[in-house]
Amino acid sequence: MGNRLSKIYTRTGDDGSTGLGDGSRVPKDSARVAAYGTVDELNSTIGMVLACEGVPPDVREALTQVQHELFDLGGELCIPGMAMVQDADIARLESVLDGFNEPLPPLKEFILPGGGMAAACGHLARTVCRRAEREVIALAREEAVRPQAQRYLNRLSDLLFVICRVLARAGGHGEVIWQHERRPRG
Repeated sequence: MGNRLSKIYTRTGDDGSTGLGDGSRVPKDSARVAAYGTVDELNSTIGMVLACEGVPPDVREALTQVQHELFDLGGELCIPGMAMVQDADIARLESVLDGFNEPLPPLKEFILPGGGMAAACGHLARTVCRRAEREVIALAREEAVRPQAQRYLNRLSDLLFVICRVLARAGGHGEVIWQHERRPRG
């Protein structure tokens, strides 16, 4: 493979437009750019989780695979008509989620984001994932988007929530339960 990015700046975006993977140009604030940009941001926040100390090997493996798939999803969103995320990717997320969730105690209340640095970064990734999903839904109102993109992000946010629970326990921090009865209502 040759050099893909031999020149980092091109000046072609100085007018507020950017090139899509198919060579077309769109405004940098278009729904498509917002969607794949937020997927890129999500990938970066998952990188923050992986940079934390004490991430268990099975979580590290799962999140690294997710990073590769998010790169594929970003490519799919950047190239109109491209199909990279498959139903099998979504099924794999569900299987991984079930495996991490099975040993956890059932939740009876909401938990507060936190539980140590890795879990807190995971909660940040989870919320960015929800935003990416909203961006993809907004894009789908304007242009054709394969349903796998939205479904993948929906399952991924669930997986990230469960991984946050795993990370909070692995780090010895546990979960902080939201105390909705902490003050009188009035």
